Amino acid sequence: MSLKPSKILVPIGFSEQSILALKQALKFAEINNSKVFLLTVIEERSIINNLFLDDKSSELKKKIHTKLSNIIDSFKSQYNVEIEPIVSQGKIYDQINDVAEMISCDLIIMGTNGAPTAIVRKVIGSNAERVVRLAHCPVITIKGDHNIQECNNIILPLDLDKETKEKVTHALEYARSWKATIRLVSIVIKDNNLIREKLLKNLNQVEKFIINAGVSCSAEIIDGDNKQNLGDFIFNYEKKYDNDIIMIMTKKEELSLSNNISVTARYIINNSPIPVMCIRPKPRKHLTGPTTAF
Repeated sequence: MSLKPSKILVPIGFSEQSILALKQALKFAEINNSKVFLLTVIEERSIINNLFLDDKSSELKKKIHTKLSNIIDSFKSQYNVEIEPIVSQGKIYDQINDVAEMISCDLIIMGTNGAPTAIVRKVIGSNAERVVRLAHCPVITIKGDHNIQECNNIILPLDLDKETKEKVTHALEYARSWKATIRLVSIVIKDNNLIREKLLKNLNQVEKFIINAGVSCSAEIIDGDNKQNLGDFIFNYEKKYDNDIIMIMTKKEELSLSNNISVTARYIINNSPIPVMCIRPKPRKHLTGPTTAF
C-alpha cells in the first residue's frame, strides 16, 4: 500500500499563512497527483447569540464558498490539480479532523499563524495542536514563509524508541517522490557513552535499511546538553544541510495512553523555520515507557 497522499486537506482562513499552506499543498499535489480539499470552518455562535440574532449561517456559508471558489480559480492556471471547496460549521479542530475522516484524506497541510479575519478566526495555537495530536493521518504545519519547491533534504530525528522508526516508511515514500536525501540525526547528552553506542547502532541500522531501499541517506550524532531544548539542536542541524522538512512523531506514549504532544514535539512545531510533518504512532497494547516523540 502506497503512502503517497491522494487526498490533501488544507484548512484555510484567508490569512497570508493559510494561502502559503495552500501553495505548498498544491505543489505536493502536483508531485503525487493528489486532489486538494480547501476547508473553511465557521465557528459556531453561542446559544444566546442564536436566540437573539437572526441565523444567517446559510447565507454566510454561500459567501465563503464563493470566496473559496475564487481562490481556486486564481490557482488553476498555475497548478494542474483538482481542488474542491468545503465549508463547515463548528469548532475548528473538530471540523478539521471530522472532515479529514469523512473524505479519508492522507495528509493535512496547515499554516500555524496569521492574522484573524472578521469571519473566520485564525487556525493557530491550540487549534493546530489539537489537529496534530488527534489526526489519524500525517499533518504538515507551516509556521514561517519557507515554501518547498524542490525538496532535496528530509531531516529525520531518531531516538531509541521503536515508534520513531515508523517515520522511516513515510520518509522513504516522500524521498522517492522528491528524489530527496534522508538526513538521520540523533542527539546524545555529552559524556553519556552508553547511550551514544546504542544510538550509533540504531542510526547505522536505519541508514543501511534506507540505502538498501535505494534512497540516499546520511546519519549523524549531535552532542547536546540539558540547558537547551532538543529542538534547538535539530534546528542548528537543519541549517547545515538547508533541509526542507522535518519529520517527527507527536504522540507521547504513556501508561495512560495520553494523546498529549511531548514538550520536544510541541517546541519543534511552534518554532521550526521550515515545515514539520507530524506523524502519530500506531497504538500499542504494551508500553515500556515514555518517548521523546522524535
